[in-house]
Amino acid sequence: MQYIDNIIFLIALVLGFGIFVKGFKEIYRNIKLGRKIDRTDQPAVRWKTMGKVAMGQSKMVKRPIAGILHIIVYVGFIIINFELLEIIIDGIFGTHRFLAGIIGTVAYGYFTATLEILALLVTVAVVIFFIRRNFFSIKRFNMKELFGWPKKDANWILIIEFALMIAFFTMNSADLAMQKRGLLNMHGSFPISGNLLTPVFENFGDTALMLTERGAWWFHFLGILFFMNYLYYSKHLHIILAFPNTWFANLKPKGQFTNLNSVTKEIRLMMDPNADPYAAAPEDDPNEVPEKFGASDIFDLNQVQLLNAYSCTECGRCTAVCPASITGKKLSPRKIMMDTRDRIEEVGQNINKNGKFVDDGKKLLDDHILREELWACTTCNACVEACPVLIDPLSIIVDMRRFLVMEQSSAPSELNVMMTNVENNAAPWAYNQADRLKWTTE
Repeated sequence: MQYIDNIIFLIALVLGFGIFVKGFKEIYRNIKLGRKIDRTDQPAVRWKTMGKVAMGQSKMVKRPIAGILHIIVYVGFIIINFELLEIIIDGIFGTHRFLAGIIGTVAYGYFTATLEILALLVTVAVVIFFIRRNFFSIKRFNMKELFGWPKKDANWILIIEFALMIAFFTMNSADLAMQKRGLLNMHGSFPISGNLLTPVFENFGDTALMLTERGAWWFHFLGILFFMNYLYYSKHLHIILAFPNTWFANLKPKGQFTNLNSVTKEIRLMMDPNADPYAAAPEDDPNEVPEKFGASDIFDLNQVQLLNAYSCTECGRCTAVCPASITGKKLSPRKIMMDTRDRIEEVGQNINKNGKFVDDGKKLLDDHILREELWACTTCNACVEACPVLIDPLSIIVDMRRFLVMEQSSAPSELNVMMTNVENNAAPWAYNQADRLKWTTE
């Protein structure tokens, strides 16, 4: 019976990480539903970009207050993972503050003191974030796409993080009180909990003190497992996916469009007077389905675009700088990413239910993203520039526009007039080439 705690701990650990792995396997499967794309060029630049943007948080500090607070939470999250490693070892083997015996008493004192200071900073940061999000009229936090679950999700994340930090301080303060009584070996330095909370426990009996420490320890551990698996349903998924998302980011100049191979092939045929348009190219597969122009559903988007959707932090920086959104148009780049993720999840649940995707009569276009949203975009790239994790909403908008124009011949009348003029006059204006300079003589 003396090992019952260790057995329960191990079961909880295996279940927690097992569910976590299962969830990420589903996310990986869903991302693979997109078209393949090669983003492995310039690996040195990609590693540098990931280190600078995802790890170094370089784009977050463009909004200094939010950026610094976010960095505090981010650094705290990274460092406290070392504490989780110690909890896992202690939980499995029944040890007490295992790392103290590995790195030495002095170093361990600095380590635990650093954790305490970071935990306090994280606590302050999440409280400020909660107040800022709920009690200040910040437009990008009060837009229609955040009503309902997205707003609740953001608040739940902050509440969970706050609860984990309080459990951390309670665990440390009760542990220190037990150390002072000689119930545990003296390990660690606790400048925050030792001064603020430990005095509260001085009047506790030994049993009550032990139950308090164990209760906080278990709450902290199980809370971490819960939070880890909550990521699958949350915008907080970006704390993991921001790294691959920045590595696979588009390194080409902003605004440079990608060419469709099928269109390129047609243009080459038009430019070659000796080419036989009816002859199959050597690389053509006679059984291959003709390439679709643009995108109407997630299957037409590439895998990096689907990764983008899962990596979206819903911070709204893209929408805050979007000229279409600022002037009251229906477009919100954040909503484009949220709608894309919703459709991916809808398809994923379909696959979970049926074993494979069964046509549900829905598409990303029209059922999630409206045509009015797509045509409101000015393709200025402000949203792409603003994103702190290098998400590209514009690429999805452009691909869906391509589908409307090239597959459905559906475009605003102004655009149809312009394309007709280009076709007839080699310019967007309704003048033939001979008449273009007449205005200079009038």
